[in-house]
Amino acid sequence: MSVSESSKICAQAFETGFFGPYGGQFVPESLKKVLDEVNDAFVTYRNDPEFKAELAGLFTHYCGRPSPIFHCRNLSRELGGAQIYLKREDLNHLGAHKINNTLGQVLLAKRMGKTRLVAETGAGQHGVATAATAALFGMKCVVYMGEEDMHRQALNVFRMRMMGAEVRAAMSGQRTLKEAVDEALNCFVNDPNMFYVLGSAVGPHPYPVMVRHFQSIIGREARNQSIEEIGRLPDYAIACVGGGSNSIGMFAGFLDDEVKLVGVEPGGKGPGYGEHAASLCKGRPGILHGFNGYVLQDERGNVAPVYSISAGLDYPGVGPEHCQLKDSGRAEYVTVTDAEAVDAFLTLSRKEGIIPALESSHALAYAMRIAPTLDKDKILMVCLSGRGDKDVAQISELLKNRA
Repeated sequence: MSVSESSKICAQAFETGFFGPYGGQFVPESLKKVLDEVNDAFVTYRNDPEFKAELAGLFTHYCGRPSPIFHCRNLSRELGGAQIYLKREDLNHLGAHKINNTLGQVLLAKRMGKTRLVAETGAGQHGVATAATAALFGMKCVVYMGEEDMHRQALNVFRMRMMGAEVRAAMSGQRTLKEAVDEALNCFVNDPNMFYVLGSAVGPHPYPVMVRHFQSIIGREARNQSIEEIGRLPDYAIACVGGGSNSIGMFAGFLDDEVKLVGVEPGGKGPGYGEHAASLCKGRPGILHGFNGYVLQDERGNVAPVYSISAGLDYPGVGPEHCQLKDSGRAEYVTVTDAEAVDAFLTLSRKEGIIPALESSHALAYAMRIAPTLDKDKILMVCLSGRGDKDVAQISELLKNRA
């Protein structure tokens, strides 16, 4: 598929809710009514000059945008071959890309007259960003987080509560991100004063296009910075994929260019059920959380158990635009193992003094894999979606157990 055709399909999705066959609203009538209310507000305000100006001001003065790009000279030199650059979303306020989306959605919620927010979170970064934005706007906030993820990311649980959010454990199923989404959706539909701040480019329409819209600043900035600072566009744009928000934001800036888009999924510990969370590479189309997309399913069509060393990537589905980009061939999707991600985490820390999130380490690991196979004039732009402070205790325990 041509690059222009991908952009056309995306533009249509803002109106129809579908990226090709993927997306839509496969939800009960009660939830559809609430979603249509959100969509009407999004259509009204997303191009409103006053709304855009207020969001731009928050990006500058609260979030700290634009986030810079950084040339990993030491790492590139050691690997040989292509030059690795990072889009430094880890330098945003709170240390991840998630704040881009929460600022946009909560501004929308305020204009709708909502007084309460609900969110789901996996690694905790979206929960932290929602808690911070709620505090900024003086709104009450409830965050659902799988009990298993609360243990893995205890620091982020404390950060959310410190900023005034109520953190509730999702206790069903695997007690991870999928179950947190289930609980948040139930809470959303039953409270007319509630706005659901969904963190990834998944869920029923309009959330995939809404999250894409607010996260597209990543790719737009990266594209402009590449031209201004490097003198040309990168050859590759690489980002990790769980639900798909940082990657779809990165890809949005390069969709119309001859830039290879690569999404990196968690290959985990192996190819079996419950050993990975590679929905695009190992799943098949199905309905999950109100939208049609690639889903990890067992032989009977049930949602399969998932696993990733990074709590933010262990989701059994993926956003509908990624599904369309895979089918059309506009983007390539690959997997990286736990071991490769941990190696990338440690290598970037030692070679560049930058501690990446475990999620981002998957994208970096793929760049490290292919860089030695490419010419030295090739450029790999990696979305460093977050910093790894939240993962240091987990890595420390892992290394201790290895020793």
